[in-house]
Amino acid sequence: MLAVLKRELSAYFKAPVGYVFVAASFLFSGFFFWSFSLSSGSTDVSGVFQGMFYVYMIFVPILTMRLMAEDNRQKTDQLLLTAPVSLFGLVFGKFLSAYVIFLLGDIIMLIYGVVMSFFGAANWAMIFGNFVALALVGAIFVSSGLFISTLTESQMIAAIGSFALNLTLMLITTLTSVIPWKVVNDIIVSLSIFDRYYEFTEGIFSLSNTFFFLSVTVIFMFLTVRVLEKRRWA
Repeated sequence: MLAVLKRELSAYFKAPVGYVFVAASFLFSGFFFWSFSLSSGSTDVSGVFQGMFYVYMIFVPILTMRLMAEDNRQKTDQLLLTAPVSLFGLVFGKFLSAYVIFLLGDIIMLIYGVVMSFFGAANWAMIFGNFVALALVGAIFVSSGLFISTLTESQMIAAIGSFALNLTLMLITTLTSVIPWKVVNDIIVSLSIFDRYYEFTEGIFSLSNTFFFLSVTVIFMFLTVRVLEKRRWA
């Protein structure tokens, strides 16, 4: 797993993808920080996190599109599948490589909280809540992107498919307006990622919500392992 992690991290910084993602994260978060906090003299940085939620929904698929699609295109996936590493180790190593890059872009927003604390009393419960929420949602975005990347040889298709999947996960509650059955609607609401995310942004920490985000992440990683397992024995 560590060998896969090192290989993928190195690949991110040999190509411009890693630098572009981190730079874009800093650029957009800095813009939101100035727009929502500095320009108004407010110590509330929740607007920064909310803006970055939508930025990551678009940019994380670009970060994950190459994880398996490039190996599929170059036919080096067979080398990975026959390497002395478990499929879970392979998938987890690739997941961690993208997630580390994601966290490098996300962690800058904690610094904004420190900056605002010099101007007034910062609400650290809300700041940490927003940070944890983005970190958990980011784990889902990365794992779903890895899963989609496993299904194709085209990085472009992987990026578009990942974005479409992320958008579906975010907008799933809109189905309740067209489904007349309350039981089905209750199930859909319970699967809502955005509603659970919003609770964190209010500084409300919930073990059940944390477990939900981690479970969805694990499910996508499990599906990725199953796809690779099927391909190994095909």
